[in-house]
Amino acid sequence: MNDRPLSHIRVLDFGHYLAGPLVGMMLADLGAEVIRIDPPGGPRWMDPAFDMLSRGKRALSLDLKTDGGRQTALNLAARSDVVIDNFRPGVMTRLGLGPQILQNVNPSLVSLSLPGFASTDRELRDIPAWEAVIAARTGQFTDMGLNRRLMGINPSFTPLGLASAYGAAFGAMSVLFALQARDHMGGDHIEVPLASALFEGLAYNSEQIEDYPDRYKSPREHELERRAGLGLPNNLSFAALSEFLDPFYRTYTCADGRGFYVVACSIVSHPRRVLEVLGLKNLLDDLPDFDVYRDQCDWPSDWALRSYPVGRQDRVRISEAMKAAFLTRPAHEWEALFGAAKAPATAQRSTREWLSDPHALQSGLVLDVDDPRHGPMRQMGNVAWLSDDALAASKNPGPLPDDLAPSLSDILREAPRQRHDRQGGTWLDGLKVLDLTNVIAGPTVGATVARFGADVTLVQPVSPSVDPWNAVVFGLQAQRGKKSILLDLKSDGGQQALRQLLSQADVVTVNGTDEQCRALGLTGERLADLNPRLILVQLDAFGAPRRGPKSDHLGYDDLAQAATGVMTRFGGGPGTPEEHAHFGTIDVLAGFCACVALGAALERLRKTGKGGVARASLASAGELIQAQFMYDFADRRPFDEPSGRNARGWGPFYRCYEAADGWMFFAAPTLGQTVLRHVPELADLAGLDEAGLETALAERFAVQPSSHWAQRISGTSAAVVPLGSLHATRDANLYLESEGTPDIRVNTFSAVRHDLHPMGRWVDLVAPNAVRPERAEITIPGPAPKYGTHTREILAGLGFDDEEIDALIATGHAGELWSERYLPE
Repeated sequence: MNDRPLSHIRVLDFGHYLAGPLVGMMLADLGAEVIRIDPPGGPRWMDPAFDMLSRGKRALSLDLKTDGGRQTALNLAARSDVVIDNFRPGVMTRLGLGPQILQNVNPSLVSLSLPGFASTDRELRDIPAWEAVIAARTGQFTDMGLNRRLMGINPSFTPLGLASAYGAAFGAMSVLFALQARDHMGGDHIEVPLASALFEGLAYNSEQIEDYPDRYKSPREHELERRAGLGLPNNLSFAALSEFLDPFYRTYTCADGRGFYVVACSIVSHPRRVLEVLGLKNLLDDLPDFDVYRDQCDWPSDWALRSYPVGRQDRVRISEAMKAAFLTRPAHEWEALFGAAKAPATAQRSTREWLSDPHALQSGLVLDVDDPRHGPMRQMGNVAWLSDDALAASKNPGPLPDDLAPSLSDILREAPRQRHDRQGGTWLDGLKVLDLTNVIAGPTVGATVARFGADVTLVQPVSPSVDPWNAVVFGLQAQRGKKSILLDLKSDGGQQALRQLLSQADVVTVNGTDEQCRALGLTGERLADLNPRLILVQLDAFGAPRRGPKSDHLGYDDLAQAATGVMTRFGGGPGTPEEHAHFGTIDVLAGFCACVALGAALERLRKTGKGGVARASLASAGELIQAQFMYDFADRRPFDEPSGRNARGWGPFYRCYEAADGWMFFAAPTLGQTVLRHVPELADLAGLDEAGLETALAERFAVQPSSHWAQRISGTSAAVVPLGSLHATRDANLYLESEGTPDIRVNTFSAVRHDLHPMGRWVDLVAPNAVRPERAEITIPGPAPKYGTHTREILAGLGFDDEEIDALIATGHAGELWSERYLPE
């Protein structure tokens, strides 16, 4: 076991519920020794999900309120590398285990705190931060998706633990980046507020562009604007929504009645492949196709095959032809045909179906673990892994209580951890990253590591393969902090430049399947020949530690949602699947998970001098946001979590209610009836059954504003927060780029208006404030450059002279722009 990527790392995991234990699980999955610290009597959360999150860990019970328990914890910290907690701000300090005390006993320690809201946020820090409270206050339940807005459904409750998933990924990556920098920076304390992580994770749902051109709006967005302009209500039925869905971006019904989701827009070859697989190649004869990087006024038609969305005059006839074609085969046949043709699509599945899916099981996306409490147990697989880690998919079950106790004395006889130098700077200062990715998930890796000091060079083709909606609009967020060069990698000149860039790089990022990477020559073996220390970060749709039937199938965020059960869960069943949020729910998270894999690779590189391939996938990220449900065994309780359009919560004590001034969330899951007796206006409701209580509480809450109810329950472990929206959260925490850089680590939320953007329009984007080190610096990246801005500068840095650069550009081996405008009109 000593050759695992993190086998030399010891972690003390004080986490409870979801976020902290998830970080511990990610590190244990990568080989770290993780010791779960339980209170007397066992874990707070007695649930099969917690048993899954405890896999690969040992357990030790300590009473941290006693001198002996506290001293044992400190002695363990002196012999550990990482400490994790996700208590409310101040709890670890009151227990005598605060960051400064831990640093005193072990200056090389990396400690991670995962509070719900920032400890420096005076308004929010003391709110009991249950998962749904964080989601409600940030805006996750409000206007969540274009379908819900058109149907007039608001709020949209979901039990998905997005805040914990994003926060855990940020937490794990930051711990690993800090560890690999310890030799020159020493230890650090890191805070990752879960609400900040959620706001960053849903960044594409709050992005706002000045005078956003109509050409980039979907039919659903146009319909929302039409209704608003005419004063019409948003009251579409679910069935009526199909009129506003793009034919290459929607669910179809197959011969067996199962839904089949197609996401094949914005890349010219993808809709062509879809129609060819369906036997509709004749439709291609009269569909328009031209350069969409021209302004729309110069288009010969109102849409192009390589650009989303399909124009109005063709939308209905293409959709109707595709509907009829899908009814001729069952979903599993279509899935095999689409996968072989490299046409991005997948059958809709429930979470339980995914846990038994042949690809999931064969590839290791789902694992069989023999659990001592539950017997044979299906569990979610790794969310990050290294491709040459032979034990990546091998798991020990979660520990029995106090199983570490017999070994404790041996650990405490070890020498304390070695002290390291304590210098300033950024964790990834000097790291050279070559970014070969596109759209959202892959570029998120480079944009994320840029904040930690990495030098990122983005390589894109001379002729764009992706339309401006995906490349430019999404790139406003995903390409920040990078330099941009355009190269034709199929040409000799482009390959020559790429080889030189590779020779100087420490890390290469690519979003592609194994098959695509082989075609590009981007395999671990080839890169190791170029540079044995080089790390390849590979993201794809259905990749895993092992190969499976769908390993080379293409896919996007929504397809991972459809395959792993997110869409049927959110939509309420197999007949009404809906995408969760609008953009990036899984894409962004997958990028963060790839950063976790990179962090493990960097730490192994520091220890052994060996590079390798660091991996994550959209499917594994789809499992992560469902972590508290992503398991199955013989006597498992039903998969009956709240889902669908009418979901408001988990019952009367964890639910959205409408107050006198708007919607709020009421959370008292551990207090139950006790909280009613604490509030005079509610005391007479104690004793009602759940159904009657939910109705009665709705009536009572409606007569006073949410602030009234928040004040009434203050001082308890219950919480009331108004339902925010992502746009309102952004607007309330917006600073202007032109006015300088404020301290983005004070408030929980922060956003920036790039009012000096090279696009010529201002754009509002989420600021990078989810990771808050005490000592290391965070770089706030500037606006994403126009593609090709740095082509000449980068080529000159590789040793090309002006004449050679001119020749590369003249022959199309390199380029300087895709369009005259940053964002074509």
